[in-house]
Amino acid sequence: MNNRQLFLQHIAQTSSTPIGIEMVKAEGIYLYDVNGKKYMDAIAGFSVANIGHSNEKVIEAVKQQAEQYMHLIVYGEFIQQPQVAYAKLLTDNLPSTLNCVYFTNSGTEATEGAMKLAKRITNRSKIIAFNKSYHGSTQGALSVMGDEYWRNAYRPLLPDIYHFDFNSEEAINAIDENTACIIMEIVQAEAGIIQPNKNWLQRIRKKCNDVCALVIADEIQSGFGRTGTLFAFEQYGIVPDILLLGKALGGGMPLGAFIADKKLMNALTNNPVLGHITTFGGHPVSCAAGKAALEFLVKGNFINIVKEKEVILQEQLQHKKIRAVRTGGLWAAVEFDSFETNHAVIQKCIANGVITDWFLFAANCLRVAPPLTITNEELITLCAVIKQSIDEVLN
Repeated sequence: MNNRQLFLQHIAQTSSTPIGIEMVKAEGIYLYDVNGKKYMDAIAGFSVANIGHSNEKVIEAVKQQAEQYMHLIVYGEFIQQPQVAYAKLLTDNLPSTLNCVYFTNSGTEATEGAMKLAKRITNRSKIIAFNKSYHGSTQGALSVMGDEYWRNAYRPLLPDIYHFDFNSEEAINAIDENTACIIMEIVQAEAGIIQPNKNWLQRIRKKCNDVCALVIADEIQSGFGRTGTLFAFEQYGIVPDILLLGKALGGGMPLGAFIADKKLMNALTNNPVLGHITTFGGHPVSCAAGKAALEFLVKGNFINIVKEKEVILQEQLQHKKIRAVRTGGLWAAVEFDSFETNHAVIQKCIANGVITDWFLFAANCLRVAPPLTITNEELITLCAVIKQSIDEVLN
């Protein structure tokens, strides 16, 4: 059997229609398949490759750490310099109350840990979440996912979860003395780039303060410069109690984290001891890679020009068949009349050398989220290929 047949036979499939291209190399904003074809990565591995693929600083950090040690012991027992150094760098770039990091393997594990922490601190079980939200696919994260289509097949899930529309008054009214936390993406990603009303978000923060509930901010996709600041919450005048990170956090290596004040995080250390535990979370090679990636990001001029590139997206993604374009920094949802149209355009984009995809809760929208390292000229070319693909499908 060839590799495609082996892939379909032995790799658990998440859908009946995987993209199915065999890639052999990735560098910068480009991917290369087994036949030598070159593709622009318009989704950055779903916001993982914010600084592009195969960054030299990250590769060197991985090599150096792998030569020193990899896995040693269950998380939290030995002092491991890559974990300590990366946690210090992260907290140096965050508000003072976000000063303690719990590293996990992924974003969904960060969600799980944060939910446990909120329950432990408040001794409450009520959790408020949002329709069309995505926080991961493990059972706790699935419980707060905002769409019954994905939840229903796996019930029963966690009880005492309440879903409301993003930007709704009902969500604020539902926060009460029984609420452990409200969990929310600062920018709803899989809904097709939906931003919050600033005043609404600030009122949520105040209401949670009033009733001693926690705000969990999911920046797994929106973090690390995607929206034009290192973290999106900086643009809305609030500070969450717990911050969820993943995807770009590891610089291409698997890594997640939830971050809170040390006084809150201490709740996981007793009654019971080992209140949250992981074997591979905060893997030293992943932490070394992530630290190198964040250093590269903050030292470069990439975040400062995200808003400039957002304007390019808004100007260039104009076409009579595009119904709307919603942006959040270097991040866009290109809306068509149906999933069928969007799917056909996506397939044509891939054939024309641009890797893109759709959104879980906005299937009629095409995703644009290239590495932040993309140049203005490359971004204009990317948009031109999308428009060319629309013409080839619909004209």
